[in-house]
Amino acid sequence: MHRIVALAGIALALTAAPASAQMHTLSPEDVGGIFCISRIGNDMAPVQGLLTVELAQVIADAEQKDAAWAAANPDDKPPLGDGIPWQTWPDYAPECTVGLVGPAQGEAWVDITYTFPAAPDASFTDRLHLVEVDRPTHSAGAWRIDNVVYAEGGDLRTVLAEAFAE
Repeated sequence: MHRIVALAGIALALTAAPASAQMHTLSPEDVGGIFCISRIGNDMAPVQGLLTVELAQVIADAEQKDAAWAAANPDDKPPLGDGIPWQTWPDYAPECTVGLVGPAQGEAWVDITYTFPAAPDASFTDRLHLVEVDRPTHSAGAWRIDNVVYAEGGDLRTVLAEAFAE
């Protein structure tokens, strides 16, 4: 009897090993969940690795321009004085949930809903635009955030570009 249990355990371990060795690829829902957790935690550091190279560069450029503007205008609030505008309104929302996900060939749209329990009418839904990027060392691509489309119109890339338009 003990041999049967031991053999069953070995067989289970051998069949489970390849599955556990596979690389997990984040789904669009996973990316949206990480985004929400970061917004609620007021720490966008976990999202930095989920940005496309292009969006990360747009943000880095805007932060450099903001620092230069602040240095040249020490008595004024800089254009990004409230930080990167990751959502439609800068107000802290105590709840963030992932809503509808619309995948298409190589891209996906993920609804991110911010809720204010004390003021339900203030709730709004932004949308993440994700693109699938190649990962040469992996068999599957990876979903990356390429933009945030605001509930009231406009988007993150446009706002960052217009913040420093001359």
